[in-house]
Amino acid sequence: MKKNLVAKNELGMFANSKGVVLADSLKVAEIFNKNHKNVIRDIRELDCSEEFRELNFEPTEYMSVQGHKKPCYNMTRDGFVFLVMGYRGKKAAAFKEAYIKRFNEMEEFIKYLLEARTEFPLLTENIMLLHEKPKPYYFSNEADLLNRIALGKTAKQVREEHGLKPGTSIRPYLTTKQIEAIDRLQRVDVGLLVSTPDFQERKRYLEWYFMKKLQ
Repeated sequence: MKKNLVAKNELGMFANSKGVVLADSLKVAEIFNKNHKNVIRDIRELDCSEEFRELNFEPTEYMSVQGHKKPCYNMTRDGFVFLVMGYRGKKAAAFKEAYIKRFNEMEEFIKYLLEARTEFPLLTENIMLLHEKPKPYYFSNEADLLNRIALGKTAKQVREEHGLKPGTSIRPYLTTKQIEAIDRLQRVDVGLLVSTPDFQERKRYLEWYFMKKLQ
């Protein structure tokens, strides 16, 4: 069984190993104050195509308090919206807004996380260890810091120069020396994240290290 990329939060939302953000029907039932059996029924009776159902509602199981396996679903953003559009009332509306906001936040987080894991695997793991609930900017700020020092520009600027799509790895467009510099800076920054939590202080040390050791 593949480990989820991001663990479930208080709304039953998580990201699977592929980075797809999903919502757990069991928690959705609890939040919307509905019997889970009725939510399961609602999902199965949705007036949607089988193709849409297969793409957006993943059947799975959970263990009840009595120790029995029972059915539930993991829903994509589209699946969630399709399901809850029929839930009425002010409380339901507030819950819908809360879920959609968290879908947006988590999808933004996953975008930065996947990009950072590709370019800065050691750094990414350390950030996730240091922060129980890391924000997207934790990854983007640190990645931008290392790229600016080693390349004089951010990854976004490199992509724009080469006409690359967002999220595309920039490494094939760098020199061997630039890649080695980024990798060395990453290893130094892994230790600094623990010993030097202040961003500006880390920046000054990394700039000094680059000038002394990597120029």
